Amino acid sequence: MDVKIIRSDRKTVGIQINTDLTVTVRVPRRTVKKDIERILREKEPWILKHIEQMRKKNIELEASHQELLTEEEINGLAEKAHRIIPARAAHFAKIIGVTYGRITIRNQKTRWGSCSSKGNLNFNCLLMLMPPEVIDYVVVHELCHRKEMNHSKAFWNEVEKVLPDYRTQVRWLKNEGNNIMHRQRM
Repeated sequence: MDVKIIRSDRKTVGIQINTDLTVTVRVPRRTVKKDIERILREKEPWILKHIEQMRKKNIELEASHQELLTEEEINGLAEKAHRIIPARAAHFAKIIGVTYGRITIRNQKTRWGSCSSKGNLNFNCLLMLMPPEVIDYVVVHELCHRKEMNHSKAFWNEVEKVLPDYRTQVRWLKNEGNNIMHRQRM
């Protein structure tokens, strides 16, 4: 198992299975190696299950012959995202009652969006290949982190206040998101 450890100012451990079948473990800065190894042992069945799921998804995607996006197409998506996402963020920030720092648009390999502890928002330009309601869900998701920097019940309650049907968008991302993510050149 290929594992990459990222230490940061977070409070919890996060495990992510990447499309290239590697594992990224995000841990609080002071977590000792012994504790990381213990967590990996405890979570090994979950990790192996999700690696296998990702492997099967990769095979399906290869079989479907999805065309890779060109650099020109990705640049076009980024330009479109720069026009659309800041307006959506401003709209939903008023509804949610939060502020945020800067918005950055990137061509990310594993994430649709993120919110830093300083309130800066990052979004993947590939969101422009998704239906508008899915884009709105990702924007709302990240803005709700301005109230709850976790994925607790309180966080999901905040999302649901704005988007009562958010679960539909989550399902769409789970079912279709990898197809879009795999159109990037790795």
